[in-house]
Amino acid sequence: MTDLLVHPSRDVDHLDDEVLTRWRNAAATADALTDDDLQLTLWTLYALHYRGFEGVDEAWEWHPDLLRLRRILEVAVEAALRDQVPDHVETPAEREAVAAALFAMTAPGPGPSVARYVARSADATQAEEFLIHRSLYTLMEADPHTWAVPRLTGAPKAALVEVQSDEYGGGRPERMHSALFARTMRGAGLVDEYGYYVDRLPAVTIAALNLMSLFGLHRRWRGAIAGHLAAFEMTSSLPNRLYGDGFRRLGHDGGTTDYFDEHVEADAVHEQIAGRDLAGRLAEQEPELVDDILFGAAACLYLDELVGRHLLDAWTAGASSLRAA
Repeated sequence: MTDLLVHPSRDVDHLDDEVLTRWRNAAATADALTDDDLQLTLWTLYALHYRGFEGVDEAWEWHPDLLRLRRILEVAVEAALRDQVPDHVETPAEREAVAAALFAMTAPGPGPSVARYVARSADATQAEEFLIHRSLYTLMEADPHTWAVPRLTGAPKAALVEVQSDEYGGGRPERMHSALFARTMRGAGLVDEYGYYVDRLPAVTIAALNLMSLFGLHRRWRGAIAGHLAAFEMTSSLPNRLYGDGFRRLGHDGGTTDYFDEHVEADAVHEQIAGRDLAGRLAEQEPELVDDILFGAAACLYLDELVGRHLLDAWTAGASSLRAA
């Protein structure tokens, strides 16, 4: 993919059918959610719709054959999600019923969690690894969900914009959550350049971001992106309190922990807006989207569990959670 993108798009009329066939065969046999090459390639294709890459022709964004390739990978990811994400309880298309279902799905459990580990046990290297995993999404925080804004109308749209306004700092660039996280990265001695560490990340971490892009970039998944955001916000406030405690335990100052502290209060409010006024109102407005809303939430939680299991398994075994440099 890298070798292809260094050329101007006008110099490539079409990809060789053999290339597309090879990817189609690979996608059919791989575990799409844990295959490093598949997820990194999909991330690269999605990145063309966000900030792109320095030195890469911007016309590649809508090149028909890249879209064909992206679709091959998306089909594999969707099939894996349908196969692996747990079924949800049938729920009526009512605001409070949908919100109640989402809060039940996201209720914290008693078992091990990355947040508890960071708060109580993580050493400095593991805390840095945690930030590196988080950086792929958080240095562009909120952008994937913002794709949904033009796809919604009325109350759900207003609710999403209310949440996203906070994510983008309420008009203050220095308070954008991505900017706060960049400050956290610098405070930990890490590079805050977007995508800098992508080659070190395992497939499951990349897949968690790709899921958001998949839902956000397709209008047919507008219910799923609403459910994803609701689940994302509902599982943010308490963990961020623990993350902040962990970084304070390791001696970091308020500049480094500001990102986590901001989310303790902000996401306690956001979870109500996202659950009731975004997801709940969308279900009432478009009842046929209820299953997609709950599927989006379940998929968010499932991939979060995969990432958490990967980190904890590595750390408790005394190993790094990152890929070799």
